[in-house]
Amino acid sequence: MTVDSSAQVHASAIVEPGAVVGAGAVVGPFAVIGPEVTLGPGVVVKSHAVVTGWTEVGDGTVIFPFAVVGEVPQDLKYKGERTRLIVGKRCRIREGATLNTGTEGGGGVTRVGDDCLLMTGAHVGHDACLGDRVILANQAAIAGHCQIGDDVIVGGLSGVHQWVRVGRGAIIGAVTMVTNDVLPHGLVQGPRGVLDGLNLVGLKRRGVDRAEITALRAAYQMLAQGEGSFLDRARRLAEESDSAHVREMTDWARTVARGAGGGAGAAIDLRAGWFCAGGSGR
Repeated sequence: MTVDSSAQVHASAIVEPGAVVGAGAVVGPFAVIGPEVTLGPGVVVKSHAVVTGWTEVGDGTVIFPFAVVGEVPQDLKYKGERTRLIVGKRCRIREGATLNTGTEGGGGVTRVGDDCLLMTGAHVGHDACLGDRVILANQAAIAGHCQIGDDVIVGGLSGVHQWVRVGRGAIIGAVTMVTNDVLPHGLVQGPRGVLDGLNLVGLKRRGVDRAEITALRAAYQMLAQGEGSFLDRARRLAEESDSAHVREMTDWARTVARGAGGGAGAAIDLRAGWFCAGGSGR
């Protein structure tokens, strides 16, 4: 066990041999820190929280009471292999949230980026990868193998199905079940979520130029309703637009279309909200 001299560990906390507690870190009453845990400088683990497994917590992250960070995957195929969880800097992991380590079949690592907010009861499943500044509202659940881009917001009581990819800047409304991929800056809502436009509020909050937003709206309409196959429309947009945000959308769309097993005739219908040929990779 290595505890920096400037760290504060409450007398009732359990810090197991082998753990590393960085400079200025605080471990509160009745918290448990496992033997393969590394807490970076300034990390705060509040009372009754558990940090276990082969887990690395980045500088300045705060873990609130009764959160469980680094427990084994909820996967029947998991047979005790040594896998990891990496949490970035300045995250807020609120009460009762759960984050699992990876699985051998999924690459062995679950990752959470910097400056994320995981609200009460949120769950991050095995082998998931969350970008920076992701917000999971209360009781939101990210299943195994999901890829969540930067600046994504997942509303309360929503679930993201295994293997789903959510593009940067997208927003998922509350009480939504997301079973297919979501394009960057998309807005998905409903009991079985469908794509319902763009995350215009998020784009404005991040200071995206009005011309870029206008270009994105036009690109979305063309992808949804333009002539030719979906892949043809994406290709034309990529050639015609000089907008970085539009190129991000078209690059993503073409990648998903190819992953769906489709050439120019892939069965893809943006108007129905989804890439219907199986773009989530399941």
